[in-house]
Amino acid sequence: METLLGTFAALVILSGIAGIKIDREYERGVIFRLGRFKGIKGPGMYWIIPMADRKAQVDIRTKTVDIVPQEAVTADSVTIRVNAVLFYRILDPDKAINRVENYNIAVYQAAMTTLRNVVGQNILDDILQKRDKINFKVQEIVDEITEPWGIEIERVEIKDVEIPLAMQRAMAKEAEAVREKRARLIKASAEQEASIKLAEASQRIMGNPAALELRRLQMLTEIGAENNTTTLVMMPSDLITLAKQWNDALQKNDQENKSSL
Repeated sequence: METLLGTFAALVILSGIAGIKIDREYERGVIFRLGRFKGIKGPGMYWIIPMADRKAQVDIRTKTVDIVPQEAVTADSVTIRVNAVLFYRILDPDKAINRVENYNIAVYQAAMTTLRNVVGQNILDDILQKRDKINFKVQEIVDEITEPWGIEIERVEIKDVEIPLAMQRAMAKEAEAVREKRARLIKASAEQEASIKLAEASQRIMGNPAALELRRLQMLTEIGAENNTTTLVMMPSDLITLAKQWNDALQKNDQENKSSL
């Protein structure tokens, strides 16, 4: 009799020890008693009824899902491949276990299809230049899908956009044309500004001819500073004009002398 009592006491003690569960700070235990949801336990140590209770452990930390490249056709009929990364966490372990069979697969599939659909609703330029808008739209839609499962989508980020080689060449040509246009506009603006300055300078020189001679002397100084073997000597315009008038007078005098003979 004592042996039976000892054996029974040992079984009770072992069963009691087997019912002790410990969950970490980031873990929660979803308890089912005889198949029905009983409650959520943890973190820390707690006790469940052996044989009658079953525990499904849930990690409530933020999870990262890498979405493999998805092929999609943009609104302007360009076929591209897009991959992204998804961040989510479980807010309600009860719903995550009881509302969906496998929340990891479900979240991944929802994010994958949503990413493809959102990309298809935008043109290529918006996908390349407005990624934040695309990210927010995908996050908003996926979060709406996963809300009944007790899951929150924290962030969605597009990592890379693969564009066909022919489209890359076309975009490169377009970018080159835009840069060339900008360069020509800048050059034309500079030439226009320079012409205005030259016109103003010519007006001042006409009012003060001595300024022209000073400018010539300055040019001689600049030329002399260079390592050149050729030296230019610039004559004042007044001397050139006077020499031309003297030459014309001599030629006229010669013609008069010839006609008198």
